[in-house]
This record gives sequence, C-alpha cells and structure tokens, in this order.
Amino acid sequence: MTTRIASHAGSWYVSSREDLDRQLVGWLNNAQKVGNQIRAIISPHAGYSYCGSSAAHAYRQIEHENIKRIFILGPSHHVYLPGCALSSVQKYETPLYSLTIDQAIYAELKQTNKFTSMTKQVDEDEHSIEMQLPYIAKVMEKCKDKFTIVPVLVGGLDRDAEKLYGEIFSSYLADPQNLFVISSDFCHWGQRFKYTYFDEKYGEIYKSIEHLDKMGMKFIEELDATKFHKYLKQYGNTICGRHPIGVLLNAVEALQNQSQPKFTFKFLDYKQSSKCKHQRDSSVSYAAGVLENV
Repeated sequence: MTTRIASHAGSWYVSSREDLDRQLVGWLNNAQKVGNQIRAIISPHAGYSYCGSSAAHAYRQIEHENIKRIFILGPSHHVYLPGCALSSVQKYETPLYSLTIDQAIYAELKQTNKFTSMTKQVDEDEHSIEMQLPYIAKVMEKCKDKFTIVPVLVGGLDRDAEKLYGEIFSSYLADPQNLFVISSDFCHWGQRFKYTYFDEKYGEIYKSIEHLDKMGMKFIEELDATKFHKYLKQYGNTICGRHPIGVLLNAVEALQNQSQPKFTFKFLDYKQSSKCKHQRDSSVSYAAGVLENV
C-alpha cells in the first residue's frame, strides 16, 4: 500500500531547510532551559516571524531522549467539528524531515468511537498543527527515527466534551514517554476579529489585553478547568486553542482525581504582535508554557 503523506512545508515560515534550521536554532539558543520532566507544552501557532521566538521558550524545555510519542492538539480554524478528528495519512512532510503518525495509537483512539477523520485537504489547510511540526522535528532531531506523533484536530467542544476527551487522553498523559503539544494563540483583538474588549482602568488597550490574557493564564497555571471555562464564558477572550487547553486541563484533573503523579504549570513567555492604542488597531497575543511533574 502506498504511504499517504500530507505536506506541511507551509507558507507560514521560510521554505528553505537551511534558513528554517538556522532560525529555529537561534531562537532555541536564546531561550533559557528552566524545566525538567516536561509532560506538555502550550505553544503559539502564528507565522514564525511573529511567534517563533516565543514558542522556543516552551520547546527549549523538551528532553528528547525521554520521549517516544508526541500528541499534538490543535484547534480547527477552517471546518466546524463538534468533536475531534484524526489524520487520514501516515506521515507529515516538513522541510527538516518527515514525521511518522502513530497508527497503533490512532487505532486505540478510534475504538472509543469519539473521533472522526480529516480529509487530506483539511489536514494540509490547518496551520495550528502545521506550525508545531518544524519545532518538533528540530528538538527531536537526535532521535528522529525513534518517536512518533499523534496529531488531533480539536473542534468546538462544549464543557462536557472537553471533560470526555480529557478523560480519554489522561491515560496517555500518565505515561512519561508521551509529550503533549497544545497549539494555541491567545487574545485576537481588534475589529477584524470582532473582539474589542477594553477595560480602561488598566491603561492603554494593549495593557488591558495583557491583563485579560494573564487572568486566563493564571487559571491555566492553577490547572483549574472550571475557572478557565467560567473565565472564557465571562470575558469571551478569543483564545483560539481554548478547547485543546480545556482538554489538557481536564486530563490533568482526571489524573489528579486518581491520585496520579502531581503536575504544575508555568508560563515562560508572553508577547503581543503589536501594541494596540486605538480602536482601529489589532493584535494577537502569544504565550508559551510547560506542564511538569512535581
């Protein structure tokens, strides 16, 4: 049978292998190593010219020799999904090297009857997963033939669905040989995003945005799925990866309810694409953080 491959050598970063490698190495070298026993990261997924340096703070913490499998949970930007979907191909092609999808894990997930399949076109069009691939390939380069990936496209889940998928993924999160990459940008502010929340007491617009983002980031650091959900409902912050984040928080909660190993989460970097000062301005926020075993 011919191996089906999805090309993810996209236009959101430089296409030259040498230039891309040079960029990734530079950003990773500029990020400080602060974490150990990393179990999951939150990483942005905009063009690398905007968020590549921010993502490096999370990817710098990954210890490649301990990882056999990387789950990538990215939000769906182009198609509506009430649940989660799996890729229909066997490999993802990147400018650095191809990444193999773990078909055994896919088979286990399909047995739950809670996952559908992406078409190849949907797969290749979705940048939330795509933007994590070069960084994964780079930090795992020394053992590139010894790990697999498990890409999952996460749809518009309600609270119960986030809990359901969190419980499904909790058994995989419990395995220290698995790493979860949660793909998310934070606030998309401006009229073009149809979101212009502004609290004047924090100063200029960009300072209000930062306060809003960091309020949500605090609940993530507390690993509190309920507070994070209530925060989103109250403020409507346009965090595009809110559902993958919700799945991760519920997976952690499921493990902690079973007295499994304890976790802590810490954000390492926060940036905005521009500093909004007027209603005509717009920006996207980027944050990078890590989930560790205590």
